[in-house]
Amino acid sequence: MKELQIIVCVKQVPDPEGPADAFSVDLEAKQVVSTGIAPFLNPFDENALEAALQIKDNHAAKITVVSMGEKLAQPVLRKVLAVGADDLVLLTDSQFKDIDSYSGAYVLLTAIKRIGPYDLILTGRQSSDWGFGITGLHIAEMLQIPAVSLARKVVIEDGSVIVQKASKNGLDVVKAPLPALVTVSNEVGELRYVASVLANRAAAKKPITILNAADLGLEQELKGREIFTLSVFHNEKKCRLIDGGSAEEKGRNLAVIMKEDGVI
Repeated sequence: MKELQIIVCVKQVPDPEGPADAFSVDLEAKQVVSTGIAPFLNPFDENALEAALQIKDNHAAKITVVSMGEKLAQPVLRKVLAVGADDLVLLTDSQFKDIDSYSGAYVLLTAIKRIGPYDLILTGRQSSDWGFGITGLHIAEMLQIPAVSLARKVVIEDGSVIVQKASKNGLDVVKAPLPALVTVSNEVGELRYVASVLANRAAAKKPITILNAADLGLEQELKGREIFTLSVFHNEKKCRLIDGGSAEEKGRNLAVIMKEDGVI
């Protein structure tokens, strides 16, 4: 079998494990503002990369990682090279700031076509910042290739991709011809850790490809993400003490209160 060409789309996001008090909401600008939060690889995209590496463990394969954004932190994204990706392509331009999912998919699509022939495109099921979960499926629609979502396991066999995916009834197994696109969920497993100093040094020195909007020759207008309302969620907690002379009486009183409050 020829060498598989796998493209993995990853997104740079604020660290999802950052403390809640590091985030604030600018109601006038309709923006979430983070302070002191480091950039991070979207966890679901890390799962997608791990799925690609698992395929590479069993097949001859080349993995190209593509990331898009207004400003991208190279040291963060070079991590993909340290764990086993072969090439890294960064799409960075001020025009890519706050664009909607369809426009983001179009930019990634343009880069994918520039990279060359591909057999499999992998994306995370969604991003940890906006979480729309539709960018990958937009790419598949534009390319007119099969798409399978919510993958728990991805296997290549006889020119097809076989995907175990989550469903409302438990687990489905879906087979699609290559080329295809698969969105990957966290059940695939966490991205492998590379402790090798040499691997990290090699990744830091490896050349990467950086493209802007002009390089891509975009033919469509990019549209910004439109936010109609943005509000702060206030979780108010109230505590009520249940009186009673015994455990049984307290239990009955608790049931009465829960019924009054519509809990039961």
